[in-house]
Amino acid sequence: MKRSRWDTDPSPPKPPPSAPKSRWDTQVPSSKSPPASRSSSPVPPPSSAPSAPYKRPQPLTLGCHSVENYERLSHIDEGTYGIVWKARSLKTNSLVALKQLKFPESESQAVGFPVAALREISVLQDLSHPHILSTHEMVIGSTSSKVFMVMNLMSCDVKVAIERLPEVMSQGEAKSVMWQLVSAVEYMHGKFYLHRDLKTSNVLVSRDTGKVSICDFGLARKYEIPLKSYTQMVITLWYRCPELLLGETLYGPEVDMWSLGCMFAEILNLEVLFQGQGEVDQLNRIFKLLGVPNGGNWEGFEKLPHANTFSFKGPKGSKLREAFPSNSFSGKTYLNDGGFDLLSRMLSKDPKKRISAGDAAKHHYFTEAPKMTEVRWVFDDEK
Repeated sequence: MKRSRWDTDPSPPKPPPSAPKSRWDTQVPSSKSPPASRSSSPVPPPSSAPSAPYKRPQPLTLGCHSVENYERLSHIDEGTYGIVWKARSLKTNSLVALKQLKFPESESQAVGFPVAALREISVLQDLSHPHILSTHEMVIGSTSSKVFMVMNLMSCDVKVAIERLPEVMSQGEAKSVMWQLVSAVEYMHGKFYLHRDLKTSNVLVSRDTGKVSICDFGLARKYEIPLKSYTQMVITLWYRCPELLLGETLYGPEVDMWSLGCMFAEILNLEVLFQGQGEVDQLNRIFKLLGVPNGGNWEGFEKLPHANTFSFKGPKGSKLREAFPSNSFSGKTYLNDGGFDLLSRMLSKDPKKRISAGDAAKHHYFTEAPKMTEVRWVFDDEK
């Protein structure tokens, strides 16, 4: 049989007859008759009303176009949940990014569609914002386990982009990037979605426009008010808020705002603010800069599951201003009073005092001088 140009591995052997069926397959009723009822009451005659025609459950990818409509050009990146390719549409001749979803062997044969992929597709179908990466369509390959998401082609992520910058961003450039991120998070939270993995490597840069877009919604989920308990094992360690590190499971949008604050600091300094080697070390680094928490500066701190497990050392007050001075005379990255107020409210230890995305979008930092300016990104072939 002719192989698809998208096949990167040998054709998998046919599963044995005893292979378990997918949960998406329609269950066939057993031919064994059920035991007779012990009741002596007569069986009522069937209803004369016509029954609705049975509709077989349809797979998620039914009606999707074939990946053969795209020409694979090069490999871009590979992560836990997928492989990203640069490709060209044979119909429109436009360049796109194709994310090939990963199907672990056990999942593809017994469980069905990967949960993380289902979550990401569901979320992206419900979100439409200039600074959130959009998915154009789903396409399928030669087998049921080859499923691709067709997305806008971006040049690189912000983490890589800021490493290429010859010098720190101007205040106007940093403000522009943060405005794009804040507006996207405000929209996302307004639709009652938590991203739960915001970081600079999950924000992509467009070569054509210079704009940024949030991506990778594999850990995103809907939240409710009043808040409910969710898993604490979310968000990459360096961007994880202290309440999650201390075992909190009842949380909402404030966890994303902490990550956004860490990204703000990283964009200004061109390096990650808290680079812990583990959860305890991460907490120590946070409290060393922002001050050791207690019942006075963090309401309900003592009730957190791990609050009394460790003894933290550090200053009583915050040292954040020393890391981001108000002028450039010190030779360090500077931040005016408006920017510092926004940063410090994003990085509030107490989640109840942390600024919301809606309030951040209205913050005077974005309207005061200096004005927002486009970032002069440096791309790989321009170095």
